[in-house]
Amino acid sequence: MIAKTLFDKIWDSHVVSSIPEGPDVLYIDRHLIHEVTSPQAFTGIENRGLKVFRPEKTIATADHNIPTKDQHLPIKDSLSRLQVEKLTDNCKKHGIDLYGLGHPKNGIVHVIGPELGITQPGMTMVCGDSHTSTHGAFGSIAFGIGTSEVEMVMASQCILQPKPKKMRINIDGTLGKGLSSKDIILYIISKISASGGTGFFIEFAGSTIRALSMEARMTICNMSIEMGARGGLIAPDDTTFNYVKGREFSPKNADWDKAMKVWSKLKTDNDAKFDRELHYKAEDIVPMITYGTNPGMGIKITDKIPLSKSLPEGSRASFEKSLAYMGFEAGSSMIGKKVDYVFLGSCTNGRIEDIRAFAGIVKGKKKAEGITAWIVPGSKLVEKQAKEEGLEKILNDAGFELRQPGCSACLAMNDDKIPEGKYSVSTSNRNFEGRQGPGARTMLASPLTAAAAAITGKISDPSDFIN
Repeated sequence: MIAKTLFDKIWDSHVVSSIPEGPDVLYIDRHLIHEVTSPQAFTGIENRGLKVFRPEKTIATADHNIPTKDQHLPIKDSLSRLQVEKLTDNCKKHGIDLYGLGHPKNGIVHVIGPELGITQPGMTMVCGDSHTSTHGAFGSIAFGIGTSEVEMVMASQCILQPKPKKMRINIDGTLGKGLSSKDIILYIISKISASGGTGFFIEFAGSTIRALSMEARMTICNMSIEMGARGGLIAPDDTTFNYVKGREFSPKNADWDKAMKVWSKLKTDNDAKFDRELHYKAEDIVPMITYGTNPGMGIKITDKIPLSKSLPEGSRASFEKSLAYMGFEAGSSMIGKKVDYVFLGSCTNGRIEDIRAFAGIVKGKKKAEGITAWIVPGSKLVEKQAKEEGLEKILNDAGFELRQPGCSACLAMNDDKIPEGKYSVSTSNRNFEGRQGPGARTMLASPLTAAAAAITGKISDPSDFIN
């Protein structure tokens, strides 16, 4: 019997047919849609006289364009309002469950899938959003697709897809204080670059990964796309099963026992081969922060920005352009640099554990003068839980406000935009030029590092605030 990787086991079991020397026809278990990439796909199938083939396999939410304040009022921006309205109309027409604005299950698509039990081990999952890789934390093959592919899945519940190469990244050891999964993934991307995973689907493994909570694992897989990978996944274990069990859409009773018999076998065989394998030690990781305009331009928060001459000659021009955009100097320290905005949220770090971590740092302290902070839960359920746990009161006492759920300042397709030239410490996933608003300068970091910046008004080592 040929030894297989976890990725191979899931992929091969979902292949409907293969095109010689070409892509596979892959069956999709769950299709997640939102208001931005679905309107053209709905129009496409309707122009061909089709309906959504299996609407019960599709789940919809509004997240990218929605405001995070006054959600009971009409959306001010006309384009955003139109997109949300079109999603509502299309879902009604095609019989798709929609968790729209104001719905108690509304939230960011990659937050509500796991918390509702829609995301399950062994599945294939797609969405017209690159950070669909988040769901791989459950031992599923999950990846983002383009609008034409959204149409393809709507029409057939299948997708044409070339099979990626396989990489395994092993992280072993124990994390130090003030560290989180965000630091792990920023560290890895800083080592292999923002294109180091191109062409691969990555399995994350090792004792450090196994010790992480499900929410922390989601952060890791969420940002696998930021190293150019097609997606990331982690083998399911008791941590996974305990998280999934009892959630609204997870299997119940005899169905649960049946599912567990399948899920417990979802692991890479001992002798399985990867196209590339990497190893890192948790003890080498410290709080991380980015200084440039792609997620690979990250350093340990206590280090200095590299000098141009230390880099390969072919990358120096883009490095210098990036520093000019950010207003930083090579060789300078990140510690102490001024911060204007702090953003806690997104499908990367908008879960309850992230809000707990942030609140744990700011408890009993005060927001720094001149800091604008947006604390945005990833869903209505996260918002509700933050209030029930008393986290909102801790935030309010420190001068912060818990906003309403949405993608918010991750991508500035809504009202939450960082002004031109201002510096933002963001727990989101991308720091491209203009990602958080035209001319915005973004530094990616963990919730703990964001909290430290929020109370000091500058880049600060979160380890100094951990008892």
